[in-house]
Amino acid sequence: MRQTVQKPDCAAIACQDCGLYQLCLPMGLNSADTVLLDHYVKRKRTIKRGQMLYRVGEQFSYAYAIRSGSVKTSVSTEDGRQQITGFHIPGELLGLNAIDENRHNCEAVALETTSVCEISVNCFDELARQIPAVHFQMLRIMSKEIRHNQEQMLLLGKKNAEERLATYLLTLSRRFAMRNYSPTQFNLSMSRSDIGSYLGIAEETVCRILARFQEEGVIVSERRLVVLKDVKRLGSIARESRPATARVIPLLRPSHATFLNGAL
Repeated sequence: MRQTVQKPDCAAIACQDCGLYQLCLPMGLNSADTVLLDHYVKRKRTIKRGQMLYRVGEQFSYAYAIRSGSVKTSVSTEDGRQQITGFHIPGELLGLNAIDENRHNCEAVALETTSVCEISVNCFDELARQIPAVHFQMLRIMSKEIRHNQEQMLLLGKKNAEERLATYLLTLSRRFAMRNYSPTQFNLSMSRSDIGSYLGIAEETVCRILARFQEEGVIVSERRLVVLKDVKRLGSIARESRPATARVIPLLRPSHATFLNGAL
């Protein structure tokens, strides 16, 4: 019997769950300091599905925090082949990997109608002068990126296709939980081709494994919506020793990271 799952809403992320908020107000600073956030976050942009947020080689002028929607980043080889390097959900920061060369080394494309906040890179020094803890917070953000890259190397180098896909679903679960979205019910709507590019497996393999997960009762999917029914089993498939989700929270608001061609 086909199960029906409730479609999540598309409310924008709350400011306190946003990457820029965490950057501007680290270490539990007084709420009065939200004036800084209003002062430095000058622009809010909305981009449509398929539009670029930035291109390879463009000057690094802004860091971006996703308020709603989702973005994929990718790089291309000289012969035109594309490699997906990341999928980014509400509350996450984009563009900081351009700090070293002062130019973007990848492209960022909206996977749906997406709202972002921008903060000029010229503001970072002034922010650091007014809030010294900003430097430490920046280190924490960069540390998370390094850890993510290490985990991705392990994923691609040591895990088989089934383990990669299970790990990917669990990683999304943790990221949504960190932003106070449901860790077990979310819109997994990037195309299966993009998932395959990111995980280094064929699109057909992605389709086959997702179908198997559903048949075995590990997940339930209805179009773009995915429900993780057996998180413990996913953790076993992924060969993870840590808890399968970052934390279990009530269903405050389902996540809304919808992606291209999302039917599973």
